[in-house]
Amino acid sequence: MTAPLLDVADLIVRYGENLALDCVSLSVQPGEVVALLGANGAGKTTLALATSGVIKPAAGTIRFAGQDVSSLRPDQLARLGLVHVPEGRGVLRDLSVAENLLLGAVCGGLRGRSLHQGVQKVLERFPQLQSRLAQTGGTLSGGEQQMLVIGRALLCQPKLLVLDEPSIGLAPMLVRQSFQIVRECAELGIAILLIEQNLAMSLRVAHRAYVLSNGRVRLQGSAEALRTDPAVQEAYLGGDVASPSARGR
Repeated sequence: MTAPLLDVADLIVRYGENLALDCVSLSVQPGEVVALLGANGAGKTTLALATSGVIKPAAGTIRFAGQDVSSLRPDQLARLGLVHVPEGRGVLRDLSVAENLLLGAVCGGLRGRSLHQGVQKVLERFPQLQSRLAQTGGTLSGGEQQMLVIGRALLCQPKLLVLDEPSIGLAPMLVRQSFQIVRECAELGIAILLIEQNLAMSLRVAHRAYVLSNGRVRLQGSAEALRTDPAVQEAYLGGDVASPSARGR
């Protein structure tokens, strides 16, 4: 089996005296879509922040492309190809769409012709942004902001995208569009750690999934197995469960 692109082992994160993550382990293979599911307060965003270097774990290791990156800053991780699209989208609201995209291109080391070609590819993928290039990011609709931050992330030339709640706050039609964008990123060969509350849609696009509850991994397994596992819903409600289909995977 190929070595994991992302390998999180026995991760512990605390906020003061509060234990947010308790010995969490997970992995993402190159080109794989892995969903991290759970209710509000389960620890999903904390894991995303720790993985991308925004907060430092109290214990455990994070390895990316074979390198221990537990102590690296977010900018260092982005240059290695681990790119985080945060919850709330992270649009730089006072900068134009073009300036937001330019920041991604700079992060990805694009210059001159390669920068122009990279931006053009993003605009071909998200044509709605073409007419918005001079518009400030904060004036875009929720769906357009989602396109912008993912387009900006793609310009960083990621090997792994950590997508934190990409469907949050979107209308139902735009939720479907958001998950279609996830599929398209995967088709480009980019590995994805998809952090979501939308259970059904996530398990349709993912290869594997982990379910967090109260800072611990309660279930893990193939997306196909978890789609029909009643214990997944119990874990969403905070139960400490392990089903026959997912135990030990």
